[in-house]
Amino acid sequence: MKKLALGILGSGTGSNCRAILEQIRAGKLDAEARLVVADTFNAGILNVARDYGVPNVYLPPGKFRTRLEPNVEMELVRLLQEASVELVVLAGFMRVLKEPMLAAFPRRIINIHPSLLPKFPGIESWKQALEAGEKVSGCSVHFVDAGIDSGEIIAQREVPVLAGDTAESLHARIQVAEHALYPEVIAQFADA
Repeated sequence: MKKLALGILGSGTGSNCRAILEQIRAGKLDAEARLVVADTFNAGILNVARDYGVPNVYLPPGKFRTRLEPNVEMELVRLLQEASVELVVLAGFMRVLKEPMLAAFPRRIINIHPSLLPKFPGIESWKQALEAGEKVSGCSVHFVDAGIDSGEIIAQREVPVLAGDTAESLHARIQVAEHALYPEVIAQFADA
């Protein structure tokens, strides 16, 4: 039986990538990570990929802070297509994808976000939830569109905001929920 071919994009430590690769290694997720791409030279996600023997590459993003330069995004499409990627998984990838990627992988790019969207899109959403006095936060997996965390929601998991929570403690509990939810959602694509 053919395994779902994943391309994982990230900018940071790679904790969601590790959670996905652990589920694959344990035989609980019928997928194969074909390529990990980072837009940050020393991103921890590249080390995670190496630890699991997954081909990986640093792709210099260019001069923009929030998106890839068009020629770089075209190169990303080429790399993912060469690896025969079927599902693109954003795991802490801090750039907005545009037409080259969205056209190449329609409804085949997903992202995980640390809030119950549509509340608190963008960066550091757990801090936004605390500052707003929310009683419940959590995480969302959604399809990627040209906006910021605005694509159709696939699944969510709630995380209570506890009395005395700090941004760090809330974020840590949200990440635990992310590490469980993301592989479950990917499994739905693998089973489809």
